[in-house]
Amino acid sequence: MTSRKRYAIVGTGSRAGMYVEALTHTYRDSAELVAFCDLSQVRMNWYNQQLQSRSNIPPVPSYLAAQFDQMITDTKPDVVIVVTMDSTHHRYIIRAMELGCDVITEKPMTTTIESLRAIYDAIQRTGKSLRVTFNYRYAPAYTQLREVVMQGKIGRPLAVDFSWLLDTSHGADYFRRWHREKQNTGGLLVHKATHHFDLVNWWIDSYPKQVFAMGDLQFYGKENAAARGEHYDYVRYTNEPDAANDPFALSLNDKELFRGLYLNAEAETGYLRDRNVFGEPITIEDTMNVTARYRNGVLLSYCLIAYSPWEGLRIAITGTKGRVELDVMENINHLMGDGQVGNASKGAFKEATLRVFPMFGTSYEVEAPAGDGGHGGADPVMLEQIFSPNPPHDPFHRAASHIDGAASILVGIAGNESMKTGKLVTIDDLFPLPEKKTVSVNETP
Repeated sequence: MTSRKRYAIVGTGSRAGMYVEALTHTYRDSAELVAFCDLSQVRMNWYNQQLQSRSNIPPVPSYLAAQFDQMITDTKPDVVIVVTMDSTHHRYIIRAMELGCDVITEKPMTTTIESLRAIYDAIQRTGKSLRVTFNYRYAPAYTQLREVVMQGKIGRPLAVDFSWLLDTSHGADYFRRWHREKQNTGGLLVHKATHHFDLVNWWIDSYPKQVFAMGDLQFYGKENAAARGEHYDYVRYTNEPDAANDPFALSLNDKELFRGLYLNAEAETGYLRDRNVFGEPITIEDTMNVTARYRNGVLLSYCLIAYSPWEGLRIAITGTKGRVELDVMENINHLMGDGQVGNASKGAFKEATLRVFPMFGTSYEVEAPAGDGGHGGADPVMLEQIFSPNPPHDPFHRAASHIDGAASILVGIAGNESMKTGKLVTIDDLFPLPEKKTVSVNETP
């Protein structure tokens, strides 16, 4: 019998639930969860209690953040999965590699040029591997768009128009959490848009060359509310009587997951999961526009709004032989999970329409399957590729390396620099990327 690969998880917020479920249930025959590591013992205890009550699984050894090295020594994981605050990803990625482990990290890979250089240095020094979990690559609708471009249906891509809308449930949640302070995330151009820039890089098979961006905080925050004649004096929502009729309110008393991972851990961590979206401080933008030029000549026009009445995207890629358009409306109910391991996020697509417009022909629709599971059906497909001992062949090249991770965050980091200086930013001036190995547009998966 082949021995199981050993995994440790550092960071046990709600996002970790997807990995806990995969390692302790779906892929337990080939993978083993050997340790938790977190700033909060309360959070790690909650996951262990869930595993015990649901499946009678013995407690997984738990280590506080300061005991990270000891965790590696004691439990000897082959791979460390990093699910911590964005600005701390590099610490655990680098140290895990130095201690002999490969690493899987949540996006964004990191948030600054300095930490990006440090990660690259660690990979070179240690020879260990780093995989970035860009789950949106695995959503069936986005994979179908990749196939259309790979098959040459629109010829050589020339221009991309991409709008992503976050609604007042999902979008607002970034302004309740630690994401609202730019020092933690690099802002939404790094934290959220890393998904979107990675999709563009992947769809058109190129890396960014130049970036110009504008952005501002125009809806959330105390000043914007006051300008509309609205006043919300409370710091948080839970147990706040004045927030009873606030449509942006989130009570941490409402669900077991919120209580177990956040409310009960407050005394230990000081972290408030339910801060007022019209309070202070908020240092990220909620309205952003980016223009980028790619190495293969493609021009990108990108827009991100975090306060839309509906959630989804509109993407169009125009090439030498035609145009492909994808419209997606998402059903985001990530705050409606049942409070069990693996069920904190259930985002799914309500509608997805993919249409090809040949240059001199009749347009036609291509099936854009919705898929089951989080992120439009992406999460289960990605987890199979990561944890299955014999994953299906992937002709779409969806596994993302540290180079892909760098290419995506560099658009956001360059965008932040451009917003600050008002100037066009050249990517190679920040961090030179290697040449990209492209896949022929005529290749049929």
